Amino acid sequence: MSYLFTSESVSEGHPDKVADQISDALIDNFLAFDPESKVACETLVTTGQVFLAGEVKSKAYLDVQKIAREVISKIGYTKGEYMFDSNSCSVLSAIHEQSPDINQGVDKEDKTTQGAGDQGMMFGYATRETENFMPLALDLAHKILIELAAIRRENTEITYLRPDAKSQVTLEYNDNNEPVRIDSIVVSTQHDDFDEEQTMLKKIKEDIINILIPRVSSQYPQFSKLFNKDIKYHINPTGKFVIGGPHGDTGLTGRKIIVDTYGGKGAHGGGAFSGKDPSKVDRSAAYATRHIAKNLVAAGVADEILVQVSYAIGVAQPMGIYVNTYGTAKVKAADGKLLTDGEIAKEVEKIFDMTPYGIETRLKLRNPIYSETAAYGHFGKNNEVITKIFKASNGTEKEVTVELFTWEKLDFVDAVKKAFSL
Repeated sequence: MSYLFTSESVSEGHPDKVADQISDALIDNFLAFDPESKVACETLVTTGQVFLAGEVKSKAYLDVQKIAREVISKIGYTKGEYMFDSNSCSVLSAIHEQSPDINQGVDKEDKTTQGAGDQGMMFGYATRETENFMPLALDLAHKILIELAAIRRENTEITYLRPDAKSQVTLEYNDNNEPVRIDSIVVSTQHDDFDEEQTMLKKIKEDIINILIPRVSSQYPQFSKLFNKDIKYHINPTGKFVIGGPHGDTGLTGRKIIVDTYGGKGAHGGGAFSGKDPSKVDRSAAYATRHIAKNLVAAGVADEILVQVSYAIGVAQPMGIYVNTYGTAKVKAADGKLLTDGEIAKEVEKIFDMTPYGIETRLKLRNPIYSETAAYGHFGKNNEVITKIFKASNGTEKEVTVELFTWEKLDFVDAVKKAFSL
């Protein structure tokens, strides 16, 4: 029987994402000047104010006010009328030293025995549904807002856009779990004030449907038939959306974890990512399980895979690894029978080192690579090498070449195929 499935995304100007981006900018700056930094920092943003709090162990000293303001400016909050402006907002810091009780389980003389920074379970997911092995509804929701932000910055075709926005996509699936129709698209975008509300609503709806959606659909030639005249659109369904961003709604680090991951597909362990250095397995192990799931699907082990790993604080080896192929497994044992998900999990344990240190080194996580993850999802993006420049509090610059989204690499496909005789 066919069914509907929905995922949402939020823009870089959404208050929760503003908080995430500030927290991850702090992480990047700490790691750029001291790769061994241990950081867990939270950000709260509201009308005209930014609050920073958290625990840090680092040799680096940062001008956190300057970093926060640079992030806010880059997002686009640069006008006093937004009631949250990079130049005039206050930035208060309550960042303090990390608890030695926690740190003693993480820092070890032999780094290979480094313990997990906390207990918990983490999930990774991959599906053949799209070229980047992400669920289509979430991928579309992200792309809608990425293009909307691009249009806002171009400021030519649509000139009234402000930074805050949300999207939502509902797909219809057939009995074979294949997307066959876009049922509805929701876009709510902050905008400049209009003289007349009905004129405003009509203009925004026309621009979203006639300018934004074609730019999005052109990126999905394999799904072109899904973009048809039968889609139900809900564009700014509540009407006027002038007051937005941190002035319209307080933002906090880590409140958009489903947007950050798989849009409700698969599962989530509950831990947020942004503001945490890679010793925190909430982040690093979530990246590692995505890496595992994507390589397994790409190698042909199954069409859809969920991987779970769990840890005890201060313990290096995970408590266990769980695999769910949703009945799509394709690998067989020597006797010709399909391997069970439990048997697949046992092989996964042999292929991938899932100790915190093993994950950090394999995925190159002690580098300043996190600002790029803090909006439009941590998964499904392109692995690439870039050069970033960081300024110390004394004004000196440091140039760092880093590899982004290492967990998206298909560098273990051959090892997986060999292990499963594919």
